[in-house]
Amino acid sequence: ANYHNAATVEFIVDQNDRFYFIEVNARIQVEHPVSELVTGIDLIQSQIRVAAGEKLPFTQADIVPRGAAIECRINAEDPDKNFQPCPGKIDRMYIPGGMGVRVDSHAHPGYIVPPYYDSMIAKIIVHRPTRDEAIECMLRSLSELRITGIKTTASFQQTILRQKEFVDGTIDTKWIERELLPRLKQL
Repeated sequence: ANYHNAATVEFIVDQNDRFYFIEVNARIQVEHPVSELVTGIDLIQSQIRVAAGEKLPFTQADIVPRGAAIECRINAEDPDKNFQPCPGKIDRMYIPGGMGVRVDSHAHPGYIVPPYYDSMIAKIIVHRPTRDEAIECMLRSLSELRITGIKTTASFQQTILRQKEFVDGTIDTKWIERELLPRLKQL
């Protein structure tokens, strides 16, 4: 394709470990912090270097994944109302921190979430040596997150992280609507 810059190539894997190509996005993805934390490479800095005509200071062979990372998008949506957007003013906001926790956000107390755009107000990304430790770190981070004045998806993400299927890594792209939502309706 003769493309020279950051891109995301997406695949999906079936139950028999067969990979299927989905798409190429010729831009950095929202989830890039996961790759950055696992590889130790700043993808935004690398993208700027390539755009400036510089060569990258590493090769594919230099990239060695380490640990596990999880990202949760915190959206201004109400999970109890079919994820209806929840624009409004953020009254209070406490962001979690600590070892292995990264939060990317533009929001702050007093920020007004508009109804016209993407409802994402923050990303919490955790990185730990193992997947189980990353899950525990994310659960702690979500429990420490405090945003008042609007509804967010944080509690729903905690519910997902506590499910046996998520912990075991046996979910698929239809699992939430097929398994989790019907289970939650019974409660």
